[in-house]
Amino acid sequence: MNKQNINKIKLFLMGLENRFKENSSIFKNIYVTYSAGLKEFKGTGIFYDGKIKYNFNGKTELLDINSLFNNITKECDNYDSIIILYKERGTDILITGDNKNVKMTNTETNDNLSFNENEDDHNIRETSTLLNRDYYIKVGKADSLLKEICIMSKDGKIKNDKIRKYNQIDHYVELLEGVLDSLPKNEEITLLDCGCGKSYLSFVLNYYLTEVKRRKCHFIGLDISEGVIESSKKMASNLGYRNMEFHAIDIKNYKPSRKINVALSLHACDTATDMAIALGIKLKSDCIIAVPCCHRELLNQYSYEPFKSILKHGILKARIADALTDGMRSMMLEAKGYNVSVVEYISPLETPKNLMIRALRTGKENDKVMDEYINLMASLNIYPALYKFLNENWMI
Repeated sequence: MNKQNINKIKLFLMGLENRFKENSSIFKNIYVTYSAGLKEFKGTGIFYDGKIKYNFNGKTELLDINSLFNNITKECDNYDSIIILYKERGTDILITGDNKNVKMTNTETNDNLSFNENEDDHNIRETSTLLNRDYYIKVGKADSLLKEICIMSKDGKIKNDKIRKYNQIDHYVELLEGVLDSLPKNEEITLLDCGCGKSYLSFVLNYYLTEVKRRKCHFIGLDISEGVIESSKKMASNLGYRNMEFHAIDIKNYKPSRKINVALSLHACDTATDMAIALGIKLKSDCIIAVPCCHRELLNQYSYEPFKSILKHGILKARIADALTDGMRSMMLEAKGYNVSVVEYISPLETPKNLMIRALRTGKENDKVMDEYINLMASLNIYPALYKFLNENWMI
């Protein structure tokens, strides 16, 4: 190749080098094909310990990104043309060059470019028409993710028994989109999943933020179970999501090494939700998201004389306890300087535990709401776990 076009390739590679240095966690691999006459010579590079393990002409080297691109451009002297495919999560960048022209194109990654749908196969058809909406987590583009979290079969079809789950996770992303857009721009977002379990929704948010919104992000999953943590680590490795870390630890003993922008809690049982909210408040997280699960704590505590004739019915007492629990969680968040909204997460026909609490930090605490909270504690004869956790000395 002539020097002029080699220099153009070098300029394109300088741009890719800056992308890599800015966020190496989204790099997947690089493929290089040189041509001389009818012969082709191929090189392949994968991420390894912060560098690129690159194999070319039977030789494998561990190179930093600058050295790799210098090697690639030097080799251009020996060939007629070059094709470079630089793959990131959600994006393929193609550079082609020969003695006549050099060009670069960007395309969105599509995990599954074709679907085999016939008259006897209703999975994809049912998925696409079940809800009249444009899905946030799209079949085709997000196939690798959907397969890993067992929503999609190996042949690229949403499983019939997972359609409901697919709709739930997509609605979860929809409810959080505006919240996530309000977070600081032009900096890495760190999300902490408290009681993460198998971390399915963290994987979904990771995909959406990284590959759809193009935001630099980092996820931390906490759970006391070593088994589910190992499962989450394996899934992250399978997906190539290097911007995730998982720890088997009691939330009370966790001390973050970075600013936490978002504290998440999904279906953490009973007071585990309160522990997660307390951690988010203690860390001054920009955003706290909680989808509570069972509510047992206040049921056996609260009493209210004017409601005596109502509370004698156990089912009514339990439902009021649920509302009191989430209502007082919302009050505490407001008192601690958060704007709070409580929304329906999924249909109550699927589960009565269907609320999502969304809180955005203002930094201005509300003493009036705190006074109301304390008065309610006295009136109802209760001592909520969230209040207790916030007044305990944790490791933070």
